[in-house]
Amino acid sequence: MLTELLKEFVAEGLVTERQLQEARNVELETGEPSYRFFRDRGLIPEQRLLAVLAEKLGLQLHKDLSGAKVPQEFLTKVPLRFARAYNLIGVDRRDEVIVVATGDPLYTEPMDEVEGMLGCEIEPVLAERSEITALINRTYVQGGNVEEMLDDLKPDEIIGMAEEIEESEDVLDIAYKAPIIKLVNMLFFEALRMRASDIHLQPYENKLQVRYRIDGILHDTQIIPKKVQEAVVSRIKVMGRMDIAERRLPQDGRTTIRVSDAEVDVRISSVPTSHGERIVMRLLDKSARLYELTELGLEERNMKLIGSLIHYSHGIILVTGPTGSGKTTTLYAALQRINSLEKNILTIEDPIEYNLRDVSQIQVATKKGLTFASGLRSLLRQDPDIMMVGEVRDVDTARIAIQSALTGHLVFSTLHTNDAPGAVTRMLDIGIEAYLVSSSLIGVIAQRLVRLVCQRCKEAYRPTESEVKEIGLELSQVKDGILYKGKGCHHCMGTGYWNRTGIYEVLPIVERVRELVVERAGANVIKHAAVEAGMKTLRMDGAQKVLQGLTTVEEVLRVTQLDLF
Repeated sequence: MLTELLKEFVAEGLVTERQLQEARNVELETGEPSYRFFRDRGLIPEQRLLAVLAEKLGLQLHKDLSGAKVPQEFLTKVPLRFARAYNLIGVDRRDEVIVVATGDPLYTEPMDEVEGMLGCEIEPVLAERSEITALINRTYVQGGNVEEMLDDLKPDEIIGMAEEIEESEDVLDIAYKAPIIKLVNMLFFEALRMRASDIHLQPYENKLQVRYRIDGILHDTQIIPKKVQEAVVSRIKVMGRMDIAERRLPQDGRTTIRVSDAEVDVRISSVPTSHGERIVMRLLDKSARLYELTELGLEERNMKLIGSLIHYSHGIILVTGPTGSGKTTTLYAALQRINSLEKNILTIEDPIEYNLRDVSQIQVATKKGLTFASGLRSLLRQDPDIMMVGEVRDVDTARIAIQSALTGHLVFSTLHTNDAPGAVTRMLDIGIEAYLVSSSLIGVIAQRLVRLVCQRCKEAYRPTESEVKEIGLELSQVKDGILYKGKGCHHCMGTGYWNRTGIYEVLPIVERVRELVVERAGANVIKHAAVEAGMKTLRMDGAQKVLQGLTTVEEVLRVTQLDLF
């Protein structure tokens, strides 16, 4: 059966006969199934591999585990370390059978052990390893809190903590660690379990407040006693290879932590305040899966527009929005859609957030002289078909990007503007000639992220006329006069929201817009012409998602501005 499976991948051109033979040799030497050889080296996309395994073995494939409910007996009887080591998790209970998700169906020994631990029959299903890891993070509760971590802390341990740390330290491995190290590891684990993108350590006169940014909103969580503030800050600075003796100047650092087999990049920033150093850490989960364009929340018209733009042979496509609005995710999804072995795709980024298969990615290193502008010049000598530049920050980068587009390359980049027409005028403002912008720019995508109504506490209500008018709707447009909002539950931390989706404004540079660019017309004039041609603004797209019951009026008002044109 396994031989048939692998031959299918050879027939599809995903692997070669030589690689197949190499995998068989590894299997003979180690005893591991040969499909792991291709999966672990990224030669076959895991989702495709699991789809074929599911078909051949007659098993169900779960593409998304975000809504899975882990049976309580699985959490109490199967140790966290075991679940992580073998990457498996219970996802459902059907009468006397517990459904267990695994990414390794031919490795049966762990499943047999789980059956023994649970004392009942189990039914295996398939899921990607990253989905299983994320579910384990969300559902297993890390034992201990700040007080317990500090119970056995001696006074002379508080100041000057600077223990040596391993590369990519596993934050779950805390059994024999000092209390401060346990505490910092717990903060990382809790942040990842709660899906936080940032950890803030904000010093006050008598405490150190821990805050997590979840779905774009900051939430106060743990309070750390003031007496251990210096020790916690020192520990984090050691992890980021920062100067622990320098407390008067801002510093930046970077480290990598592990949660079992998942690696997370951490970017650390410290600034001095009147009550001590303030630390902010951005978490970038390397194991997080890449999204497809179809998963980003694009409605049909915008999906078609973006689909046509990314298949142009040359030109510039700009994605705009504030920091944390999902611009990079959209760019990666677009590159994934057009990625093929026939195309040479190169990127220059700061930082590299995800690893793209068959794409050469370059990390900006400003201190060494590798900037977006200098890197882009070098990329042009690498015979590229498609280039992605992390951000257009200055006129030099903009000029090289435009020259690249005019000489037959497709260029993707990001820009910080409020809406799509604003990106056109921003290019003119930084000093690019109008005729160059009009001839090279083929499209602009503006986006924001709105929080989705929590499905576990979702409830219907009847909005007022004035409420829906705020986002440009009439009450008659609301189906049955009913909208939805979250009541607030334990799952969503009482917010009424869980997860996010994108709202979009897609501006193709059609002939009328080109004329307005050459005339150096204002952003409002361009927006008016684009809306007349069928463009939906950010607020209009958000309003549609409110009508679909995906988000709320308050969320759309929070992330969009009133349309003036």
